[in-house]
Amino acid sequence: MSEAYLVEHAKRYALAAVQHDTNGNKDAAIRNYEAAITLLEKAVRLYPDHPLRDTFIVYIKKYRKRVEQLKRMMIPQGEGGEEDESIYVDVDTGDTVENDATGENSVKPPAFVQVEKPSVRFDEIAGLEEAKQAIKEAIVFPIKRPDLFPLGWPRGILLFGPPGNGKTMLAAAIANEIEGEFLYVDAASIMSKWLGEGEKNVKKLFKYARLKAEKGVPVIIFIDEIDALLGVNISEVGGEVRVRNQFLKEMDGLQDKAKNYHVYVIGATNKPWKLDEPFIRRFQKRIYIPLPDKETRRKILELYTGKLSLADDVDIDKLAEIMEGYSGSDIKDVVQAAYMITVREFFEKKESLDKPRPISMDDFYAVLSKRKPSVNRKMVEMYEKWFEEFKAL
Repeated sequence: MSEAYLVEHAKRYALAAVQHDTNGNKDAAIRNYEAAITLLEKAVRLYPDHPLRDTFIVYIKKYRKRVEQLKRMMIPQGEGGEEDESIYVDVDTGDTVENDATGENSVKPPAFVQVEKPSVRFDEIAGLEEAKQAIKEAIVFPIKRPDLFPLGWPRGILLFGPPGNGKTMLAAAIANEIEGEFLYVDAASIMSKWLGEGEKNVKKLFKYARLKAEKGVPVIIFIDEIDALLGVNISEVGGEVRVRNQFLKEMDGLQDKAKNYHVYVIGATNKPWKLDEPFIRRFQKRIYIPLPDKETRRKILELYTGKLSLADDVDIDKLAEIMEGYSGSDIKDVVQAAYMITVREFFEKKESLDKPRPISMDDFYAVLSKRKPSVNRKMVEMYEKWFEEFKAL
């Protein structure tokens, strides 16, 4: 069976199962859930590199759980069977939803959303002081004192710049600072045919965020590589246009002053020039995340070498100076590679020592002679030019 065949027929069985479930036809619901499970399991087994493999596994677990619940509900009274009124099925999503202790429906995120509890804080991120300040003014201050913002506040923030410089960490840190919920979404999952039409996924995402906000929980929707979702594409089809239009509608809805939702959309991109101008305008804050300067490089080096043993000749300031042009992730890679030299020696020499020797300055030089920056000057100039045209801090 082809990949497309398995996914399409699994979807049909799943939709039929949900409809039967909603109508109370337990036998038919079970048969269709089990058929969907069988096809999804086959897709996972035959196509391990499928981009939605993890999503399939999530649905397999959901459908198995629902089958077990339905089978328990079908046991005759007196044999331990009771109707489980704490669970219902959302016909729009196919998700099972549990009632909370008060009898009200608990809010559950769409399956394609990763809900994460961030551990990083602003003070743990080296440098980027201008970006941090702009973000605090746009999100942290309005949440703490909304009465001080009679004209409203930004709901869209765009983080752009070379890869590997902390865009995702910044977004996660914001959620931690405001004690909010951090929703990580990638463009591919929103556009997935398996999860339904793309515009429906956008609706589900924002509906969930608004429901959480109404319960008093600030929500950060972080969309990585947002240019893949909202960028200009000369070969786009109708579905992609509808997704973009729905996203515009949802972004505009967050500006409803009668509601004052604390829902914020943070988009990250390495290719800001691909974004369509209507979307650029929706991101009232557009923040450039540049390559680290010397002081920031020094802090990053201290962070990554903090748990390692360094020889006396290692000069962090000197390393920070000669690593101009290296991104934050480049610096981490250099430190790891230098440490690996000592680990390799440790295993090859089979010395009686119980740990590798300290990392020397020569180790760093050896790595730097082979590992160059991942971002070239021409690319940096493109970011700076775009920032000059669309800056909005």
